[in-house]
Amino acid sequence: MYDLGKQFHIDLSKLKSKNDSIVAGPNYRFTVLSERLIRLEYSKDGKFNDYATEMVTFRDFDKPEFNIIDDGKVLKIITKYFKLEYIKTTSFKSSKNLKVSLNNTDKIWYYGHPEIRNFYGNNISLTSPNNTNLNKGLYSLDGFVSFDDSYTFRLDENGTIINANRDNLDIYLFMYNRDFGYCIKDYFTLTGMPSLIPRYALGNWWCRDKEYTTNDLVEVVNNFTKNAMPLSVLLLDKSWHIKEIGKYKNLETGFTFNKDLIPNPKLLIDSLHKIDIKLALKVNPKEGIMPYEPLYREAIKYLPTKQGAPIKFEPFNPRFLDVYFKLFINPLENLGVDFFFNDYDNPKDSYSTWVMTHYHFYDLEKTSAKRGMILGRNSLIAPHRYPVLYSGKTKVSWDNFKLIPFYNLSASNIGVSWWSHDIGGYSEGIEEAELYTRSVQLGVYSPILRFHSSGGKYYKREPWRWDKETYEIVSDYLKLRHRLIPYLYTEAYKYHKDGSLIFQPLYYLVPTAYDDLFYRNEYFFGSQLLIAPILNKKEPIMNRTIHKFFLPEGMWYDFKTGKKFPGNRKYTSFYKTEDYPVFAKRGSIIPLSNNSNMSNTSNPTELEIHVFPGESNTYELYEDDGISSLYKQGYYLKTMIDYNYLPNNYTLIIRSLEGKSGIAPTTRNYKIRFRNTKLASDVIVRFDSNVLESKNYVDDTDFIVEVKNVPTLGQLTINCKGNDIEIDAVRLINEDIDEILSDLQIETVLKEEIAKVIFSDLPINKKRIAIRKLKKKHLDKSFITLFLKLLEYIEYI
Repeated sequence: MYDLGKQFHIDLSKLKSKNDSIVAGPNYRFTVLSERLIRLEYSKDGKFNDYATEMVTFRDFDKPEFNIIDDGKVLKIITKYFKLEYIKTTSFKSSKNLKVSLNNTDKIWYYGHPEIRNFYGNNISLTSPNNTNLNKGLYSLDGFVSFDDSYTFRLDENGTIINANRDNLDIYLFMYNRDFGYCIKDYFTLTGMPSLIPRYALGNWWCRDKEYTTNDLVEVVNNFTKNAMPLSVLLLDKSWHIKEIGKYKNLETGFTFNKDLIPNPKLLIDSLHKIDIKLALKVNPKEGIMPYEPLYREAIKYLPTKQGAPIKFEPFNPRFLDVYFKLFINPLENLGVDFFFNDYDNPKDSYSTWVMTHYHFYDLEKTSAKRGMILGRNSLIAPHRYPVLYSGKTKVSWDNFKLIPFYNLSASNIGVSWWSHDIGGYSEGIEEAELYTRSVQLGVYSPILRFHSSGGKYYKREPWRWDKETYEIVSDYLKLRHRLIPYLYTEAYKYHKDGSLIFQPLYYLVPTAYDDLFYRNEYFFGSQLLIAPILNKKEPIMNRTIHKFFLPEGMWYDFKTGKKFPGNRKYTSFYKTEDYPVFAKRGSIIPLSNNSNMSNTSNPTELEIHVFPGESNTYELYEDDGISSLYKQGYYLKTMIDYNYLPNNYTLIIRSLEGKSGIAPTTRNYKIRFRNTKLASDVIVRFDSNVLESKNYVDDTDFIVEVKNVPTLGQLTINCKGNDIEIDAVRLINEDIDEILSDLQIETVLKEEIAKVIFSDLPINKKRIAIRKLKKKHLDKSFITLFLKLLEYIEYI
């Protein structure tokens, strides 16, 4: 036994199931963990495993309700969800010996079941060969899924790996029918809840694979500042460390700063921290520990090696891990490095990938001052515990870009939310403004927004290197991402605490969407927003993307314009480059930061809350220090935002609900944006029982109430009344087409004639004839083709 440190320790008492949940015989053991989850074990020698494994961290579930019928030959275990039938004294490897039926269906699971209706999860990366061949996920149209834990490694109480008994069968079977949310929660209870990501990780990351000097990095930061663009994480690729010395060339492994590039690393890191920017380093220990490392001589005292030879990389040797972290990783942390990009990856051995990810992540939790954080490869073993996953060096192309949403959503099928992709692609391809812009927009509404590309001078990831239009659009979206952090961090906490997935595919709610290429990529972005990502180029003549999407049951609002969209129907819209299909359901409450220092990702002093009409709703804003693990000791604050909706009478209550003082700023300035609302004639604002002054005004289609210096502990109440204050503007496609017509380079007089045809009451076939006849008036053929296509989308009102 080797003790690597308390951060890796495991409470083995949590790995033992309750005795009254176990049904066992000489060679079999069944453990009913929940009404939906059962553990199936078979052992020739009658010895069973109660250790932690790479996948499983908890088995001490509360005893569920179940019945046992045993006639001496056949054993039956029955819960609300399933019925297990097993012929005792036989092996599991026959459907005649062991089968599990899903209650109230004709579905039956047996050992070796192909589970072909599974929706699959993720593979290692987007750059993997045949990356559409994904691994099994939890979500299945069969309503069940099994995971074989027979061959993963065991961990002892010190968290070190011990050999497994590879002769035993150890299978976890989830039988959930249509209750997938319960399945996910059972899975998280079994394997560990998702980790709470540090708050800064939700901001904008910057990385280039180039030899940055200190002056280069200062210039990068200054350019973000000068252009008023947020930056929260500076990630240094492999060139931060010594790569060439003596006979050693092009090294991937290194733990010592290249002083020719960065002479004073601590000074650099301290200066970044002063302006709220975190620093991360890429490490890859695959080549071992080189003799030029300053602590090499100390290391070989514990890892005997021929003097002057590299110390071999041994991820399964706890002594190597101990030396690796204490002598080479921890000193970098002492300099102020905030976290690491562990780029070690062995596609032929996912276990070694898991080892490095696991120990890197938990080593950062040595003290409560930091919580675990890592960027690394997907080891395929409970990857939700180790944020953030890195999808590999992707090609700059529309084809690669189109894979990203579905890849993210497939991750939800294994409970993973934190994937990170190279915004705009990493290398090769052609730099296109439209692809770059759409990549940023998708990144804003994705788990992690990280710029990363090859160091070549013609890869343009810096927004200020593009044309004015691209620059302005990207700038606005990067600012929006940082404004969304209060909302995203709250959703991240719910994911960690309750297992509520942050990114949920539309097909969970509407299963038929999975088979429709127009709608399968849509997803819920937290609890309040729905995204229908744009993945195709614009139609060049109209200068817009023709985009089809589906909105589920209910009334939805365009997040930017506020236009209403009745749900449970399909739509076609035409999106300019600056626009993106983001929708909020009626009653949605979305808190945004209004801090002027955009790189500061801490709890905001200026909070803007968007409130959509149509339905009452409650949203609990979660805040803590964003960095440490003190939230586990109660150092957090939950603030209830309660919206009581009546037509022409809105009441919004903001009050501290749970937690401690000192987490949020003592006072806040609030801007409440009541969406799709006219000027209210009667506005009353109170804090506790005291009436407060407020500034009230209309901004386009929104009614704004501003209140300054409001204590964060207590209750703020805002009541707005008026006659017909809610705007009832339903989106009409005819308005979109009229706007397209207005922007086209066509003679104005001819536009009038086109409009008379398109918006007339003529049958569609006669409209087509009339449009073709405009060729005689010199309407260009390309415009005729365009209007014939637009006629397909016209709605008759």
